[in-house]
Amino acid sequence: MRTRVSAALSAFLDRQEAEVLRLISPDLVEPAEALRSFLDGGKRMRPAFCYWGWRAAGGARADEALEQAALVAAASLELLQASALIHDDYMDGSDTRRGKPAVHRRFEALHRVGGWEGSPERFGAAAAILLGDITLTWCDEMFTRSGFDAARIHAARPVFDLMRSEVMAGQYLDVLAQSRGLSVASPAEILERAETVIRFKSAKYTIERPLQLGAALATGDAAETGALSVALSEYGLPLGEAFQLRDDVLGVFGDPAATGKPAGDDLREGKQTVLVALAAARADEVRLKLLREGLGDPDLDAAGVAALQEVIVDTGALESVEERIAQRTRRALEALDGAPVTDEAREVLGELAIAATSRLG
Repeated sequence: MRTRVSAALSAFLDRQEAEVLRLISPDLVEPAEALRSFLDGGKRMRPAFCYWGWRAAGGARADEALEQAALVAAASLELLQASALIHDDYMDGSDTRRGKPAVHRRFEALHRVGGWEGSPERFGAAAAILLGDITLTWCDEMFTRSGFDAARIHAARPVFDLMRSEVMAGQYLDVLAQSRGLSVASPAEILERAETVIRFKSAKYTIERPLQLGAALATGDAAETGALSVALSEYGLPLGEAFQLRDDVLGVFGDPAATGKPAGDDLREGKQTVLVALAAARADEVRLKLLREGLGDPDLDAAGVAALQEVIVDTGALESVEERIAQRTRRALEALDGAPVTDEAREVLGELAIAATSRLG
């Protein structure tokens, strides 16, 4: 699946570079190369769930043209993911992504090496914003021209549009939560805020919406997809939340060799995750003060990260999040058991559920 998605993305980028970017200016070769590098990696989770949503609704590999269209449509979601991550890395001030320099850092370095005028940081920020914008635009273009007929694209368009709106809304709520900090709301409000962020910034557009998108492409009929769409939501939403909760754990305790980001990066960025919200709610005065002072400190060193990790463990927040991951995964698998999907799709979606929640990076 990853190989086929990567091939579809590569073919699309080849065409965009040859037919658009190079015709505009040779100076656009560097942005094209940056996007190739950025897209060369990742778990391809969203394309996988989109494709298997298509198969779950009756999409069959026997028709080669439809099979290829399903792969291309699914692969387009990697461009939406790229847009979100490029912008997210700039907003969070992240230095790396998947073990490579974040896009804004890459273009800062290009500016410095070139000895150009002005601020390298402003140039890097501008480049990241624009590359995030173009990948969002290309996501729409790749999806629309995937090879499905107009009726199927039209049937899937409401899910596609809603998915993109939800992730942008979730991103804003994430930024807002970081800006408000831990001092302006009750522990219950902080936790509710964190749960809303994971639902809309990640859970829905990682699993639930891709599944529903694939199903809509398979049937081409909103009425026919209705009952299946509900069943896919009952599987996809709790699984998406479990996926993001695992991501939150990795953002604090993950091995940089596996995650591609420095240990404790979410703490330096001030991410108000469910993990942090639970720790804040359960911490005594001393631990809460330590958490408030360290969270969001970009200069937090290894000792500072270790101190906050200790707070999270000692308050039971880590154990509680692991329990939530297990509970939501079980709920998803129980929903899958009763879902009106093909046997093959049920088996693969069960395997994907385990892969999404037990990963190391």
